[in-house]
Amino acid sequence: MSAEDLEDYESEVELQLYREYKDVAPMFRFVVETERRFYLCNRVEQQVQVDGGRTWVELVLHDAWVWDMYRTNRFVAAVRVVTFRDVNIEELPADEELP
Repeated sequence: MSAEDLEDYESEVELQLYREYKDVAPMFRFVVETERRFYLCNRVEQQVQVDGGRTWVELVLHDAWVWDMYRTNRFVAAVRVVTFRDVNIEELPADEELP
């Protein structure tokens, strides 16, 4: 497989993932972005932890969908995320159309 073939394959997989995202997005209430992943979910629990001057965020997402082109099953009942970086949590309006 050439580098061009691999690039074409990854582009096609990413396009399929975007189409799946558009199909499933109306099923979810929140968008959660971390430095490593993008999630859609229906419930978010967030705790900010501090220990010895170091701060991190712990999230538990329920009824979630994970933007990850390498996963065969992107739907998960619950996922726990721990990060030392920024987290963005947005509640989607019930009638909002996503791009």
